[in-house]
Amino acid sequence: METFGGKNIFVVGAGRSGLAAALLLLREGARVTLLDERPKEAVEQSLGAAIPPQVAFVNGRMDEKAVFGIDLVVLSPGVPASRLPLEALRRSGAPVWGELELGFRRFRGSVAAVSGTNGKSTVTTLLGEMASRAFPRVFVGGNLGTPLTEAAGKPFDWGVVEASSFQLESIDTFRPKVAVLLNITEDHSDRYQDFAAYAEAKMALLRNQGATDVAVINVDDPEISARAGRIPAEKIPFSLTRPLGEGVCLDGGEMVYRNGAREERYPRALLRIRGTQNVENAMAAIAAARRIGVPPEAVRDVLAAFPGLPHRVEFVRKARGVSWFNDSKGTNVGAVLKCLDGFPEPVVLIAGGKDKGIDFRPLREPLRRKARAVVLFGEARGRMERELSGTAPLATVDTLAEAVRRAAGLARQGDVVILSPACSSFDQFRNFEDRGEAFRRAVMELPG
Repeated sequence: METFGGKNIFVVGAGRSGLAAALLLLREGARVTLLDERPKEAVEQSLGAAIPPQVAFVNGRMDEKAVFGIDLVVLSPGVPASRLPLEALRRSGAPVWGELELGFRRFRGSVAAVSGTNGKSTVTTLLGEMASRAFPRVFVGGNLGTPLTEAAGKPFDWGVVEASSFQLESIDTFRPKVAVLLNITEDHSDRYQDFAAYAEAKMALLRNQGATDVAVINVDDPEISARAGRIPAEKIPFSLTRPLGEGVCLDGGEMVYRNGAREERYPRALLRIRGTQNVENAMAAIAAARRIGVPPEAVRDVLAAFPGLPHRVEFVRKARGVSWFNDSKGTNVGAVLKCLDGFPEPVVLIAGGKDKGIDFRPLREPLRRKARAVVLFGEARGRMERELSGTAPLATVDTLAEAVRRAAGLARQGDVVILSPACSSFDQFRNFEDRGEAFRRAVMELPG
């Protein structure tokens, strides 16, 4: 393993993963410069930690003059590569790695990685808990929470890693022994030139795999199916809609895992988490867990115990006969479609937030079929109102708190009210968790 003692390294982006990469390289004896477009005080406040004095901090972007003498650039996922002097770096020969790539090169264990537009945190958590029932040393993190670089040098049996498209843009040798690709639907149009570029970033999860590796893939997803012929690993499919001789499929009320002559059945009724998207998530976790060696009884135990993650179709309360659900993590249209599909009841949908440039029109038909009303708030409400006009009664308000009060007036007994925004949170909130907590507070303040 190449180490960087005495080398000159720039880490671009001082979020949690950037700081973790900087600290790892500092421990290896590198000369580390940390760059961020925010002032140092703002960075330290957001991190809740001080940047060590041994790390040089630069407020600004990396320019061509800084390239001379650099041995490596580590790029944080929140920073697009377009903000780097890429041509100068190519001429210099300095590699550009993401924090995920750096962590992978330092990880002492096997890696199972999960990606997809939606569901990846749920599947990562499920798979991590399943793996922990079978192996004594399991790391769970990545985009989900703890950066992979924080596990460097420690002995692990498995690392279960959530990988975002932003992280996968800057991999080089990253090669999971088991990879799970859940879905590819439109998202992050504000970062990618087009949908094809976004899809290719997701497919990078599988790019370095070989014939001895495993790729668990959703064959109901048209974008994955169209690209499945390029996958070099052994493919383990899962499907909600069709029977499968190999992989995981739904048979009545059971999720069926088939591997050669072996067949295992896991009742759907085991699941505490609601919605068809979570049946898909469970099937993906079953396939991956069985292939890394988790015994069936441990898989069943985790499926039965798992309460779901906060802000992902999370039940908040029932008031005056109306059930309220928090799906603040539903930050794209694909997530909202999956969420709506899991509710047979009439729905009042609360949506809106920061406009990421995605097309809201795929929501039209589901809303026409099942929405009692739609309440729109935030920056994107105007465009959403135009694109969803004629589907259901629409109301527009400025804030989430107003949206909750308006939805309460529109809902009838037996209805479900769901916050599933189809937008990011950054117009009015720090993140989707902050938005979800604000929703929960507003719902709990309702009478009844």
